[in-house]
Amino acid sequence: MSVDSTPHSSPRSSTSDAMQQLELEDHYDVIKDLGCGTYGKVVLAVCRETGTSVALKLLPKSNTKPKDFNREFYYSYYLSPHRAIVDTFDVSFETAENYVFAQEYAPLGDLFESITPQIGLSEVVTKNVIRQLMSALEFMHSKELVHRDIKPENILVFDTYCSRIKLMDFGMTRKVGTMVKKTSGSIPYTPPEICEAVKNESYSVETTHDVWGAAVLMFCTLTGNFPWENAHRKDSYYAEFSLWQKRKTLKIPSQWKPFTPRLMRLFRKMLEPKPERRCSIREIHKYMDDTWLTRTKSRSSDDDMYQPMSPRPQGDDRSTEELSDMLENCGIETKVTRRFREKRIHEWLLST
Repeated sequence: MSVDSTPHSSPRSSTSDAMQQLELEDHYDVIKDLGCGTYGKVVLAVCRETGTSVALKLLPKSNTKPKDFNREFYYSYYLSPHRAIVDTFDVSFETAENYVFAQEYAPLGDLFESITPQIGLSEVVTKNVIRQLMSALEFMHSKELVHRDIKPENILVFDTYCSRIKLMDFGMTRKVGTMVKKTSGSIPYTPPEICEAVKNESYSVETTHDVWGAAVLMFCTLTGNFPWENAHRKDSYYAEFSLWQKRKTLKIPSQWKPFTPRLMRLFRKMLEPKPERRCSIREIHKYMDDTWLTRTKSRSSDDDMYQPMSPRPQGDDRSTEELSDMLENCGIETKVTRRFREKRIHEWLLST
């Protein structure tokens, strides 16, 4: 098996064959650790033969089954031609202690490192992230694959404005309809149907799991906070949101007030507690041209180049617009129609 760090056009059919056993130090100069966890670790290394910098993922043999390694490597390699998915090279081998495969290196790290706690990122940068993440997930879902671990730590960043990001880590990726067991605790990105399952209970893998995770990631990127610790009725923050989500209260949950009625409408669809009624990832397309934040975040002059302000319109009917926005904030659909441009200008005026 090749140790060349050049990607090929299609997955090899030999992923299930016995891997070549190598000494890592004979082929790579390890520069530093990039990340570690229960799965293993990722290191930055330079291929001695080509001089290419790569990220090597090392999965310890002590807690990794060969079939699990092969599946992750195959899905990573199979999906990597997409521009918003990390490049995985045709490089996999084993050492005495680890299974190893090679991917492209992202010097700016992951999205989690870029998000300012309690503040988040600007709307324009968040939209850059969501637009590319949406494309990657649409591609995966078209192949009947579910990522199952959408979170900022699994998105690599290649520039300051996130105009180039890539989804990574396909260790939990499975085909739609696969029955899996709940083996670990829940995180804020876990949908309620999985949060409510008990340990070792089986459930079916569905694309709606990624939709939920993408919505929570959107919240975190815009605010720098988690919306809740656990999407379970015992979590007070989730319970507060759930009351609004089910239209049992008109009060917008405290953590969700920075968002416009249009974005709240999208959140209502993406965070639908019943998975069969949850929208697809494609639904986000309808909201990308809308304003998402009710208050303009403080921005640098560089940000301003990406977020030009619109001039104040003449003869704007503020009372009608304010009434419409107030009703939509309360979850009431209105029949007031107007061009997107007028609506966006008006929302900006109210925020100034």
